[in-house]
Amino acid sequence: MAERSTAAVDVADNSGEQSLTAEADQSTADGVAKNREQDTDNDEAQESTGTEGPATTSPPELHSGHKLAGRYRLEECVTRLDGFSSWRAVDEKLRRAVGVHVLPADHSRARSVLAAARSSALLGDPRFVQVLDAVEENDLVYVVHEWLPDATELTTLLASGPLEVYDAYQMVSQVSSAMAAAHREGLAHLRLNPNAVLRTSTGQWRIRGLAVNAALRGASSDTPQRTDTESIGALLYAALTQRWPYENDAYGMSGLPKDIGLIPPDQVRAGVHRGLSELAMRALANDGATASRHESPCTTPEELVKAIGEMPRIRPPEPAFTTPPDYQRTTYQQGSYGRPAASPRVTQPTPVPPPPLQSRTGKALKWAVSALLIAALGLGSWQLADALMDQGGTSDDTTNTQTTDGDEKNDPKPVRGKPIAISELHDFDPFGQDGSEYPENLPKILDGDPASYWQTSYYASSDFGRLKPGVGVVVDLGRSQDVGKVDVTFVGSTSVELRAAPGDAQSRPTSFDSYDKVTEGSGSTVSLAPKDTVRTRYLLVWLTELPMQTDVGQWRGRIADIKVTS
Repeated sequence: MAERSTAAVDVADNSGEQSLTAEADQSTADGVAKNREQDTDNDEAQESTGTEGPATTSPPELHSGHKLAGRYRLEECVTRLDGFSSWRAVDEKLRRAVGVHVLPADHSRARSVLAAARSSALLGDPRFVQVLDAVEENDLVYVVHEWLPDATELTTLLASGPLEVYDAYQMVSQVSSAMAAAHREGLAHLRLNPNAVLRTSTGQWRIRGLAVNAALRGASSDTPQRTDTESIGALLYAALTQRWPYENDAYGMSGLPKDIGLIPPDQVRAGVHRGLSELAMRALANDGATASRHESPCTTPEELVKAIGEMPRIRPPEPAFTTPPDYQRTTYQQGSYGRPAASPRVTQPTPVPPPPLQSRTGKALKWAVSALLIAALGLGSWQLADALMDQGGTSDDTTNTQTTDGDEKNDPKPVRGKPIAISELHDFDPFGQDGSEYPENLPKILDGDPASYWQTSYYASSDFGRLKPGVGVVVDLGRSQDVGKVDVTFVGSTSVELRAAPGDAQSRPTSFDSYDKVTEGSGSTVSLAPKDTVRTRYLLVWLTELPMQTDVGQWRGRIADIKVTS
């Protein structure tokens, strides 16, 4: 059985020092946090502060209503610990909620906190909670970051039970790819735990405290990639089992029984996905995975991303269909609104309507209609007989023409402008880390509701934050057909290209180069009509420039409808 590594155990040091959590749990004069969206971990159990000794500098005397830089108004203290404090605040200039870490300028970690915040801000990856400002002013150092009121910590999600298989798969995929990108830029987290991982209302997973949390706590590691990888393994283990993969209880979860070592998640809880269970063990155990597989261990986030890519892709669950309630007629619809109800003991006689068209005018009208029908039938019969006679007279010429010109001229011409049914839609993100872009929302494109839509992740700029050239949706027509036009309805003005796979493609291409560009356009309603008819089975609606969505203040593409015609 694999031995446990304690490189990323986020529990209290029992050597006699007071737990940091005991200090963090004390109520402050400014009140207790009502929203757990803080950038530092208000953990049930914390690790020791690292190689540095505890700071001796007293925290700055701040209070609700204090204003920093003339714009950041402090609202509520959510953490006061180890010489620094963290606040929920309001950016009065942009009128939005933000989070702020404040510590004295002479704090032993002030320089490292400023450097970590500025490095994290330069990364600009939307998968991380963004650092908005890092300033030294008036003997204070403060770091301003995003505040996500619609996001939920993984700690809170796990309080009600383990995650569903698809949610756990999405979590480990997105967190691993984000951390791999951060390590490529030389940034590590070192305090990646269930309080630092958030799920937004759109289902995207985001990470807060990159580099900054470790700098605030004085945490360091000689093997930062290994530390973060093991932390991701612990997150996945907890998501699958609702148990913390160490002996100590933490984050509202029970630890593993003592003296049994680290056992695979599928031995802790029945029904755990076997592939995800082995993946968690490969990230957690220093000597590899379970004894039955002998897979090599994952020691970096990049190796973890590769291991996830080699797994069979886990599809989202099918939406459950609920039977609509029986239709109930109201008194208003029955025509009795505002009228006194009839006594149940009195049976109201139902008036019998007179037979239709029984008057003298009605009889005349019936005779006129009958005469017109007889005349129309006679005229039609005469025209049919005349056409048959003409055809009989020219049958020899027709036969000769067919013999001379071949069968091509008898083929019916394809009908132009005829709707083509869409067989299936697939999200297409070949340049992304996990190759996925909200596949669970694809049915909303075909539901006929303009208010529902498929959407991309959100990015820091209209050109996908310079992370990729675009994303799109592959339209499967079921068989190779002639395509004359594709109409796409977006939410916001969007630049788009229409690309097509070769007409003889028997399966859906997965590489971008397999689709040839046929036309392009931009706008909220775009009609993509190639100059020549394209014959293909697979079309790619490829978004190249995104609009800003005012509800999130970021750039993201949204497709509400796609229609294909011949």
